[in-house]
Amino acid sequence: MSIVSKETIEVIAQSIGIVNLSADVALALAPDVEYRMREVMQEAIKCMRHSKRTVLTTDDVDIALNLRNVEPIYGFTSGGPLRFKRAVGHKNLFYIDDKDLDFKDVIEAPLPKAPLDTAVVCHWLAIEGVQPAIPENAPVEVIAAPSDGKKFEQKDDGLPVDIKLPIKHVLSRELQLYFDKIIDLTVNRSDSALFKEALVSLATDSGLHPLVPYFTYFISDEVSRGLNDFNLLFALMRVVWSLLQNPHIHIEPYLHQLMPSVVTCLVAKRIGNRLADNHWELRDFTANLVASICKRWGILKLFCAYKGIDNPSFGKWR
Repeated sequence: MSIVSKETIEVIAQSIGIVNLSADVALALAPDVEYRMREVMQEAIKCMRHSKRTVLTTDDVDIALNLRNVEPIYGFTSGGPLRFKRAVGHKNLFYIDDKDLDFKDVIEAPLPKAPLDTAVVCHWLAIEGVQPAIPENAPVEVIAAPSDGKKFEQKDDGLPVDIKLPIKHVLSRELQLYFDKIIDLTVNRSDSALFKEALVSLATDSGLHPLVPYFTYFISDEVSRGLNDFNLLFALMRVVWSLLQNPHIHIEPYLHQLMPSVVTCLVAKRIGNRLADNHWELRDFTANLVASICKRWGILKLFCAYKGIDNPSFGKWR
């Protein structure tokens, strides 16, 4: 026996303008309607399972109708609660109180905004420390100005001046802990086996590029203050060697900050304050370090980095 009664078929027929549908025809159509309904719902359940969901939605039914080449259902959806009313003369019969809409109001109503499709795109956030001017990146104008509020755009003679606004680097908690651990090993435990493992990590691990400016500042600061500490200087040069060996780090833009510290350990008049300090060992190690830099980037790049020239003009040094 069909779950769709002939009375339901008669009501549907009356809703589309067929008022003289016989009972025999309604009784014959009921099984076919039930079969079509089951077919659509099975397709909708397949769509739900392919979407990795356990709750059937109206979108699944719409997709199932589309797969069966059935004309989609037009209309507006409402996010409000459904209002049920009791049918007059029936104790347990309820119906949804649909609001009557004027067809003119429906036509003149503005269309809702189309939802954006979900997509994943990739773009360069920065290339060698320079942010490319693409729509995905925020323009320089929206970056916050310095806290003192001073922003000079022109000189006294009216010529424009390029302003370099500060850029805030955000490091993850893991990178901060890694940086602090490397500093502690370099300063306090440079003769331990753990420091040797740290050097291997600096030479091989990927994802350390955000720490390069911090390592550069740390090395230059410690060299300028610790010329009397032979062990510290040797540990710092070993850190520089490991950073240069890392294939995942692009260290060339930071050579002009590293080279003064490296050359200082090579040609400084006095290194260490004890007679037992073998400063020739440190100078020999630093010389090999400078030779590897010259072999990789050339003598001109080394000279410009030592002089603090970021973009050398090759025509000037011929």
